Amino acid sequence: MEISAPRGTKDIMPDSSSHWQYVERTAREVCRAYGYREIRTPVFEHTELFLRGIGETTDIVQKEMYTFTDKGGRSITLRPENTAGTVRAYLEHKLYGESQPSKLYYIGPMFRYDKPQAGRFRQFHQFGIEAIGSPGPIVDAEIILAAVEFFTRLGLKDLNLFINSVGCPKCRPVYRAKIQDALRGSLGEFCEDCRSRFDRNPMRILDCKNEKCQQLSKDAPRLADCLCDECRDHFAGLQTVLTAAGVDYQLNPRLVRGLDYYTKTAFEIQYPPLGAQSAVCGGGRYDGLIEEIGGSPTPAIGYAIGLERVILALEKQGLLPSTETGIAVFVAAFDDKTRVQAFKLAAELRKAGLACEMDYLGRGLKAQLKQANRYPARFVAIIGEEEAAQNKVALKNMQTGEQQLVDAGQVEQKIRAEMED
Repeated sequence: MEISAPRGTKDIMPDSSSHWQYVERTAREVCRAYGYREIRTPVFEHTELFLRGIGETTDIVQKEMYTFTDKGGRSITLRPENTAGTVRAYLEHKLYGESQPSKLYYIGPMFRYDKPQAGRFRQFHQFGIEAIGSPGPIVDAEIILAAVEFFTRLGLKDLNLFINSVGCPKCRPVYRAKIQDALRGSLGEFCEDCRSRFDRNPMRILDCKNEKCQQLSKDAPRLADCLCDECRDHFAGLQTVLTAAGVDYQLNPRLVRGLDYYTKTAFEIQYPPLGAQSAVCGGGRYDGLIEEIGGSPTPAIGYAIGLERVILALEKQGLLPSTETGIAVFVAAFDDKTRVQAFKLAAELRKAGLACEMDYLGRGLKAQLKQANRYPARFVAIIGEEEAAQNKVALKNMQTGEQQLVDAGQVEQKIRAEMED
């Protein structure tokens, strides 16, 4: 029986890996420009971190986490997101003792037991940044701008930025009571998820993708009308800074995001051609999270970008770079007697920085030349008995067909000189 990859996972094959490297390189360049440093946290954490950090009422914790008991009897969870792990590392390694805010970014795999569909997998990859230690709206605007810059550098167009304020522990209880009063009479008509959210986190009802639920809640009270003065001023400040930076955005009063730890700013970037799963970036402020997992009250904000969806969007717009193919030189051995000299030359050329290949299957010279064309190789260095005896190489330019005898020690210089012409 042939074993295949588990459902919801995907092999990234060599022809595609260069696309991932391109996207990841762009992310790192943006982070460097904005002063964010890379952090690499474990792919699994103690389950308690996510129960306290993400919230026990979230779909992620209730339905989607990969949790197991290790051989020491500890409950361990593959990370479903990386904000909680980053905050845990921030506290454990006392980054709060450094100059604030701490500006961090990560790139890596996450794991959620979710229904696989276009751009959504059970093992998926995120690029995210976190700014920890600053309470003002300017840092909110900065990370939003960094996300926009990332997509701009990739050449993506037709993206929509939505922002909202989800309030704070002071004003959210007021909204909670209002939305419960407004929806209680029709609660039986909502989907099962929304009914379960009604008591636990009624604000999440606004995030339901079920069309009937959206219709039933379309006249629900607006969270913006219930904000306290602090949240209202913060949200107004964010809009002022974004406008000053020339960032186009839309207000979306239904944008609440799917994690309990968000406070004040929430935002999402969507690429509509992806259909129902159009969100390619989402984030917000989480001023209570660090205290929730054992630290002192510390303001923070961050976002995560799903790289599978980004690459899918780049494919749709024809923006992925061509896969790099070809090598500088193929070293061909005439027979078994000259194979060691061919290997020695290949090693020297690689050490000098030239992409080089040779035959490993004992093919004849004619078959080796065909193999060189398949790469394709710009040059073929042929070593026969006579060449080996004279410490020379027959160097053939595969573009011009010209062949010349070159000292073995001069092959690199000769190739570089011709490549520069």
